[in-house]
Amino acid sequence: MDELVKVNFDTQTVSARELHEQLHIGTRFNDWFPRMTEYGFVEGTDFYSKMSKTDNGGRPSTDYEISVDMAKQICMIQRTPEGKAVRQYLIDLEKAWNTPEQVFARALKMADEKINSLKEINTSLIAENKRMKPKEIFADAVATSHTSILIGDLAKLICQNGYQIGQKRLFEWLRENNFLIKSGSSKNMPQQRYVEQGLFEVKESNVQNPDGSVRITRTTKVTGKGQIYFVNKFLERGCADEE
Repeated sequence: MDELVKVNFDTQTVSARELHEQLHIGTRFNDWFPRMTEYGFVEGTDFYSKMSKTDNGGRPSTDYEISVDMAKQICMIQRTPEGKAVRQYLIDLEKAWNTPEQVFARALKMADEKINSLKEINTSLIAENKRMKPKEIFADAVATSHTSILIGDLAKLICQNGYQIGQKRLFEWLRENNFLIKSGSSKNMPQQRYVEQGLFEVKESNVQNPDGSVRITRTTKVTGKGQIYFVNKFLERGCADEE
C-alpha cells in the first residue's frame, strides 16, 4: 500500500499541512484549515497546534496534528477524487492497525517498554539503596535512642549491620585511628575532641575498696550520635571492600 499521507500511529494523528498538500487544495493552508475547524472539530480533542520545521532551514510555520477521524471527515467534505482516495487509504490503514496480529504486536511492544522501564527503576532503586545504606538506614534505627553503650556493645551493633568486627579489634581500631588514647593511665579513654563532638561520654562510678576506701572508675561509652557515626563508618568500609 503506497503511503498517501504519513500517520503517527502512536498518537493516531496526521499532519494537517501534509493532508492539505495531498488533497491538492488550491486555497492557502492558513485560510483553509480554520474553515475546516468550523465543521464542529474541537481543539485539544480533534486537533492541536504545533510548529513544523522547514526543509530549507527557514522560519518554522504553524501546523496541526489532527486525529485520523478528523482527517477522514475533512477528506469527505472535499468531495474530490483526492479526498476519496486519502479517506479510503486511512480506512484501510485502520483495518490493518486493528487486526489481531497488529493488536498483539502492540501489546508485546508495550510489555517490552514496561519491562525496560521497570528494569531502569529497579537499577535506580538498587543504586539508591546502596547509597543510603551507610548513611540513612542505620540512622533511622537509632536516631531516637539517647542511650550510650559500651565499646563491646558497639562492636555487636556493627556486626548486626553487616560488618564483622569483635570488641578487641574495635578497641585496636579506635586507638589506631586516634579516637581513644593509646597508652598510659588514660588508655582507652576518648580523645577530648571527640567527647566535645558528642561521639563519646565518660561515665564515672564510685567503687568501694575492701579497706573501705573509695576509688573512682571511668568507663568509655558511645553516645547515640557516636553509634550512628561508627556504624556508618564501618558500613562505608564494607561497601568499599565489595567494589
